Formats: sequence, structure tokens, C-alpha cells
Amino acid sequence: MAFSMRQPFRLTSTLAGASKTAFKAPAIRSFHSKPATNFFTSRTTTPVNALTKARNAFRQSRNYQQPAAAAPSGGNLVQKLVVGGALFGGTLVAINILFNRETREDGGMPPFERAYLNDTFMHTGLGIGIIGLSARTMFQSGFMYRMMATNPWVVMIGGLGLSIGTMMATRATSPDNYVQKYAFWGAFNATQGALLAPLLFMAPPALIARAGLYTLAMMGSISFVGATAKQEKYLYLGGPLLAGVALVAVSGFAPLVLPATAVRTLAFTENIWLWGGLAVFGGFTLYDVQKVLMHARLAERGVIQKDAVNESISLELDFLNIFIRMVQILMMQQGRRK
Repeated sequence: MAFSMRQPFRLTSTLAGASKTAFKAPAIRSFHSKPATNFFTSRTTTPVNALTKARNAFRQSRNYQQPAAAAPSGGNLVQKLVVGGALFGGTLVAINILFNRETREDGGMPPFERAYLNDTFMHTGLGIGIIGLSARTMFQSGFMYRMMATNPWVVMIGGLGLSIGTMMATRATSPDNYVQKYAFWGAFNATQGALLAPLLFMAPPALIARAGLYTLAMMGSISFVGATAKQEKYLYLGGPLLAGVALVAVSGFAPLVLPATAVRTLAFTENIWLWGGLAVFGGFTLYDVQKVLMHARLAERGVIQKDAVNESISLELDFLNIFIRMVQILMMQQGRRK
């Protein structure tokens, strides 16, 4: 889940070091320092000749032309958009070729299933937006900084308890009681934002945006495959995916148990947590989309109630787990380049 983050003490030490360097800045210490004066110092005047004038003119011309070097940023943005589009299209084509050879036999998605799926995706997008806004607000206000600097374990364990509690309360509330249900759902999203806020201290905004783009491309292509595949084709994945989640969770706790000298074992568990987690939660996205369509057919027959909020929670957790791993993979690649 989204709260499976490791090594919280590294964030605490980083924040403490940043606060110490901030208080050592010249802007703060200059209040206590005595201003230097050069009233009685001697000055040497040098004659300004033609060569000096030419050098000054050349330096001014170079300084004037330096801002023009920032022009290729638009090209970099276009390049990133092209790469993101190519990633989405390539993933969509590859997954269709590998997993979607058998399409729906009824010739298309019925209107009730399409409306239920669109409603679920709308709630998923709203929930992800609430998570992002709450994480950004907590990061800018400094609330999460103070909490993590005080005791990171309280934040992680308390956030874990609030996350599970609000999720269970949301699922247990009837969709007819929409005020209470949306209140619990909003509290669940705010809790996920609080657990996601420490990532903003570790990764730059550009890397966060790239990870979000890659996550949208991956989940969008997998959701398209799940929506157009044969009915109940991938629902058998529930059991193997639960076993995979257990393996990924155990590998995530490995650094807390294994000694630091077991370098190869720690590297192996790191790969399981990152790449195995991507595969597992990508499979959960495929499973959850087909489960939404199955619940739509059951709701149409009156067997269960129509509840898009509960359906969106599973997709939100899939998004967050894939997003966190995307951020960590991009950070590792950036560290290797340096």
C-alpha cells in the first residue's frame, strides 16, 4: 500500500542537516556581524584605456546573451511529452498483443457498465487530486517537516492506523448515506496525502512530475486492456496477486531485519520491492478494472448496490504504489548519473 515507505530515519537526518545549514546562512548571521567599512582604506585608481573598455564591452555582451541559452526548455518539454506519449502507446500495444488476444464476445461494453466504469474513474481522479493537494499543502506549511523531525515512527505508524481505519469506515458506510461516506473518503485521501508528503522532501518537482506521467501511462494502458478484454478473464489473478503482495511486503521489511553487511541480499530484496511491486500492482490494476465491470453487472441485476467510491479506493491504492516505486526508480537512475 501507499504507506509502505522505508528508511524514515534518513529523512529525519536530511531535514536536520538542512535546518542547520539554513541557520548558518549569511542572511541570518549578518545580523550579529559588524558591517565592514572601507572609508579609511586606500584606493588605487587605474587608468581606463581602450583595451579595458573593449574587455568590459565584451563581458557585457556575453552577460546580455546568456539568458538566451534557456530557450531549449520548451524543446525539452515537448520531448518529454513525446516520450510520455510513446511510452503510453507502446505499453498499450504491447499489453494488447500479450494479454488481450481474446476481446469481449458481446461486441462492446454495455451502457450500464460503461457508465459505472466512468463513474469509478472519475472518483479515482478526484481522490488522486485530493491526495496531491493535501500532500503539497502539508509540505508547504511545514507541518509534515515538524512531524517527521519529531518522531518519524509516530507518523508512519499513526498514518498506517488512520489509513486503514478510514478505508474500512468508507467501505462499511452505505452509499445511501453519502454525506458520511464522502467524509470518510475525504479523510482517507487526506491521510494518504500525509503519508505521501515526505516524498516531496526527497525528490525534486520535475522528477515527481515524470513519475506521475509514467504512472498515468502505465495504469491507463492496463485499464484499457482490462476494459476491452473478455469478461472475467483476469479475475483468477486475485489469489496469485495476494501472494505477490505478501512477498513484496516481506522484502520491504528486509532492511529492518537483515544486517548492513548483507549487501547482495539487500540488493535482491530491493529489486523485489521495486520491480516486483510494479508487476504486482500493475496486475492489481488489471484485476480491479475487471472487478468493477463484474460489480456493474451484479448491480444492474440488483444483487449488490452501486458504489463507485469503494471501487475507486482500490484503484487509488494501485496508483499510489506504482507512483512511489516510479519515484524511487527515477531517483536511483538520477543518482547513478551523478
